[in-house]
Amino acid sequence: MSNPIRVAVLGCGNVGSEVVRLLGEHGDDLTARVGVPLELAGVAVRRPQRHSDVPADLLTTDADELVARDDVDLVVEVIGGIEPARSLLLAAMKSGKSVVTANKALLAEDGMSLHAAAQEAGVDLYYEASVGAAIPLLRPLAESLSGDRVTRVLGIVNGTTNYVLSRMHATGQSFDEALEEATALGYAEADPSSDIDGFDAAAKAAILAGLAFHTTVTAADVYREGISDVTAADIASARNIDSVVKLLAICERVRDADAEAVSVRVHPAMIPATHPLASVGDGFNAVFVEADAAGQLMFYGRGAGGSPTASAVLGDVVAAARNRRSGGRGTAAPATSRLALRTMDKTLTRYHVSLDVDDRPGVLSAVAQAFASHDVSISTVRQEGRGSDAVLVIVTHTATDAALSATVADLHELAIVRAVTSVMRVEGGVG
Repeated sequence: MSNPIRVAVLGCGNVGSEVVRLLGEHGDDLTARVGVPLELAGVAVRRPQRHSDVPADLLTTDADELVARDDVDLVVEVIGGIEPARSLLLAAMKSGKSVVTANKALLAEDGMSLHAAAQEAGVDLYYEASVGAAIPLLRPLAESLSGDRVTRVLGIVNGTTNYVLSRMHATGQSFDEALEEATALGYAEADPSSDIDGFDAAAKAAILAGLAFHTTVTAADVYREGISDVTAADIASARNIDSVVKLLAICERVRDADAEAVSVRVHPAMIPATHPLASVGDGFNAVFVEADAAGQLMFYGRGAGGSPTASAVLGDVVAAARNRRSGGRGTAAPATSRLALRTMDKTLTRYHVSLDVDDRPGVLSAVAQAFASHDVSISTVRQEGRGSDAVLVIVTHTATDAALSATVADLHELAIVRAVTSVMRVEGGVG
């Protein structure tokens, strides 16, 4: 094949505009890498008048027509959301076009049908940019580690929440103050709920778990907690045990009743200051992958932004274009099984609990009994302060999350407990 490969871009926001710009500016380099020129066939937008940097003859408001055109070989989708993105991608693949998308929400909800459509049409489906922007992460999981057995994926996958928690730790700010700063600097959207409530991280966790464990995982399967309830007291409690608070995506291969299962969750957790993830600050992302043969691998970089995301999109475009030129296909990575999902109540976790208590005999015994009644073993306990300022800080051994939650509920009812001031899950060996 020596004819140019024609690329249609759906969406021209922060990412789409960067894709269009880089296709033009790096044209010679991209031609050398693919072996034939990559030509921009058209850009679908809602308001053409807002895109004066794109030649007017390339702009269209009819995305369906652009996808259906015979002179389009490859479709890049950076619209986001579920519809019309899903219908456009399915139509593109049905007509024999490979697709590249950065749409984490769609992949986490309906990735199985997209993979099936690509398989049936004999085309490529690439989505490296959907998790971690420019960080090379998904292709290593799908291809480089396909001969290994991945057991755990642990990471920081949302830059907005990481910036907020990093500022709370560094400055002592409240959550609201740190979020206001993040918004002013452009780290957070005007409506930050997708980030701070954990929806963005949950979608990414579903994609990571699906690729890592070769199973079907949707965003609805992911246990999710955001960071809006993280307080300055939680941050201070973490600092007191030389730890930091991070919003973590945790995907684990586990065994339930002698059968393999997966656990996928997103929630704030304390991790030791010595853990490599603890030093990941501002808007950066980092993901640990643990595999039987490869051991521990870490992927790190900027996890968001127009330019980093466009870089990953163009990497996928080059891969898909090379395959089209050679008449082949890339490595498909659809789910090969449907492993059982371990629910959060059965997931094994650890807790850090801070209690304002009466400073009198029998307090520790009563508190310890609350833990023992739910078969929760205490790892460490210490008292800070005296009299009216007495605080008990308890870190548990591993137990089911249901048992730990029930213990905390009982602590709230104890007369000698004035307040439960901080409750946080613990990861990475804090004690």
